[in-house]
Amino acid sequence: MTAQRPTTVEIVEVGPRDGLQNDSRLLSTDAKVEMIRRLAEAGLRRIEAASFVNPKRVPQMADAEAVLARVVDLPGVSVSGLVLNARGFERALAAKLREISFVAVATDTMAARNQGTTALGLVETWSDLAVRAKDAGLFRSVTIAVAFGCPFEGEVALDRVIDIAFALAESGVDEISLADTIGVATPRMVEERFAALARAVPGVPMRAHFHNTRNTGYANADAALRSGVTVLDASLGGLGGCPFAPGATGNIATEDLVSMLERDRVVSGISLEALRAATCWLEGEMGRRLPGHAAHVAPWPGVLAA
Repeated sequence: MTAQRPTTVEIVEVGPRDGLQNDSRLLSTDAKVEMIRRLAEAGLRRIEAASFVNPKRVPQMADAEAVLARVVDLPGVSVSGLVLNARGFERALAAKLREISFVAVATDTMAARNQGTTALGLVETWSDLAVRAKDAGLFRSVTIAVAFGCPFEGEVALDRVIDIAFALAESGVDEISLADTIGVATPRMVEERFAALARAVPGVPMRAHFHNTRNTGYANADAALRSGVTVLDASLGGLGGCPFAPGATGNIATEDLVSMLERDRVVSGISLEALRAATCWLEGEMGRRLPGHAAHVAPWPGVLAA
């Protein structure tokens, strides 16, 4: 049985990293910095700004250090970077980040495509990085990718996801996220998997990452909130996709998520109007309309009764 929705939720903006990484339109460093600045001004307090990957594999992230150097000290904002291996971790330290994200993967085929190893290999990599990150005073967020389904292996057993989560937590984490990398989750699956995660690693904050590939992302986000999740990922305009997962289209849109939460009296601390303006600006930079809806409909004029 699911619980009531929380009264507040933390949103992690992943647009500058996960939103842009798979897009053919390469944004300039200046545009990326402006995007992050606009997100911070809208009230986002955790922003995933870059990933430390080989630029030959993900050209959009070639200027990671240049972007981070200009945003890492934004007042009141925790700027994070995605770390995939020891080399990426060293780059994160050099960039003076206070928070890192790491991706473990629930299947071997996806792990090989994404990071050139196995699911167990990634767990072992984290066991080393977890200690180093703790010693460096970094906040450690770990995501289990394809936790609801894999584009190569199909259905992913719940027990496999939980075994990986338990092993990661044993090494040390500050937060664990389950990611619906290709948008195949359903609310029932979300409820079951987060309930199992809470039992396996009690006391570890839970985060959720949903793609809206099959138009279930917002229903899944709501199910996650009613399952004990306190942190949700979203991407400005609904940008997103994984270069190594066929069919992985956009994340849930930050502005649409905030709009939904406001109607349900869930406080995010983020300005919907500022997000609407930021989305329209980003569409100009990308040269097209983005998947999100809230920037293109009139603001709701009603006031909910207390």
